[in-house]
Amino acid sequence: MKEYFKNTYEALYTVLVGMKITFKHLFVPSVTIQYPEVKPKMPERARNRLFVNMDDCIGCDQCSRACPVNCISIETLKATPDDSPGETSQGKKKALWVTKFDIDIAKCCFCSLCVYPCPTECIKMTQVYEFSEFEREDLLYRFATLTPSEISEKQKKFEEFTAAKEAEKLAAAKAKVEKPKPVIEKKVDPNTDKKAE
Repeated sequence: MKEYFKNTYEALYTVLVGMKITFKHLFVPSVTIQYPEVKPKMPERARNRLFVNMDDCIGCDQCSRACPVNCISIETLKATPDDSPGETSQGKKKALWVTKFDIDIAKCCFCSLCVYPCPTECIKMTQVYEFSEFEREDLLYRFATLTPSEISEKQKKFEEFTAAKEAEKLAAAKAKVEKPKPVIEKKVDPNTDKKAE
C-alpha cells in the first residue's frame, strides 16, 4: 500500500515539474523561428554562394589560381583593337574577352580565398545559402555572358588579326633581306706597291 502511494506521488510530482517548465516558457519570447517562412539574418562576413559580376571581370585568372580545390575555370580571348570589351565600373580598360567563367559550387569549400585577390572586386560571397539541387550538373554555375556564336566571332576576329600581324612581320623581314647593301670601296694604300718593289 505504501509503495502505491509513493508511485502516485512521484507520478504527480513529475507531471507538475513538467507543467512548471511549460508554463515558465509560455510567456517568454521564443528563441526559435518558423524556418523557412522566417529566415535568420546572416552575419556580414558569412561565406555562402559565390557570385561574379561579369561587367567588372577582366579575366585575370587570379581567383582561379587562388582556389585550393580548382572549382573555378576561366578561359579568355585577347581583344582586337577594333573590338574592345569595354571598361569596368571602376574605369579600368578590359583587354580580354571572358569566354568561360564556370564555378563548380559542388567542389567549393567556401574558404573565400578567391575573393581577396580580385583586383576589380567582381567575385564575392553572397547571403544566399539555399541552393541545393537534385542534379549535380545544376551546381555548375556559368557566368560568362557571351553566346557560342559571339565566341566564334571573337575567335575568328582574333585569328584574322593575328594572321595580319604575322603577314606584316614577314613582309617587313622580306623587305629587309631584299634591300641592297651599300658597296664599300676599299681604299688602296699607294705606299703598298712601293714597298713590294
